[in-house]
Amino acid sequence: MKLSGWATRSLLLLLLSFILISLYSQDQTKSTGFVPHVGQAGKDVIWVPTPNELVDKMLEIAGVTEKDYVIDLGSGDGRTVIAAAKLGARALGIEYNPDMVEISKKKAEEAGVSTRTKFIQTDLFEYDLSEATVITMFLLPDINLKLRIRFLDLKPGTRIVSNTFTMGDWEPDYEAMTEGNWDSWYTALMWIIPAKVEGIWNLESGILTIYQQFQMVYGTLKTDDKTSIITEGRLNGNLITFSVNGATYSGKVTGGKIISGKLTSGSVKRDWIATRLDP
Repeated sequence: MKLSGWATRSLLLLLLSFILISLYSQDQTKSTGFVPHVGQAGKDVIWVPTPNELVDKMLEIAGVTEKDYVIDLGSGDGRTVIAAAKLGARALGIEYNPDMVEISKKKAEEAGVSTRTKFIQTDLFEYDLSEATVITMFLLPDINLKLRIRFLDLKPGTRIVSNTFTMGDWEPDYEAMTEGNWDSWYTALMWIIPAKVEGIWNLESGILTIYQQFQMVYGTLKTDDKTSIITEGRLNGNLITFSVNGATYSGKVTGGKIISGKLTSGSVKRDWIATRLDP
């Protein structure tokens, strides 16, 4: 009987120990929560955070101010969104991992910018980006290419800023680097969405035919007696510049149907206007 009683007490102590360890482990899980780690799997890419120095550089070249609405695609732990909010902007993070979304919300609250930030769990290919003035991202080149067609339909002047990765043959408008090499991620690339100007335009001096490849502009100006080649043509959002026979045209595209501005030829400056002829 003594042996049986000892065995019973030992078994009870063992069971009690297992229960206490289990409760302690559960308590630890609750207190620590989800802990992100570099290289963790995501829907389209693994998670590698953009260095804070590069986050600042990306927002700097985009000229982010309190007037902007920034959307970060694949927002991870929320650092880009939070940094944009600290500059006064409204900022939204789109993230597929719900645990990362919750971490981002907590970090934004700790940083005191929760009123200017929002984080949502969704697929970045499905979200409406049309209200953004700045879009930031650290995605792979093939994903950038898939997004490119959507970007080109955004409002002219919208700034797209990428950590390191390009968008194929669409050359960036601006490139900058941080001063140090931060784990190989130190390059910021920016594209400015160009207005759509390809087509035929009626200019007072003739017919302007414009061909467009992203922000680059080519074409001809046909007058009564000759056809001249457009050179140095470029778009910066709604702003356009090009030269014909040594004269420089600078103007603004309005509603996709009118271009108006100043013509400079030597010391002579005058207004010019072109109206779209094709649909």
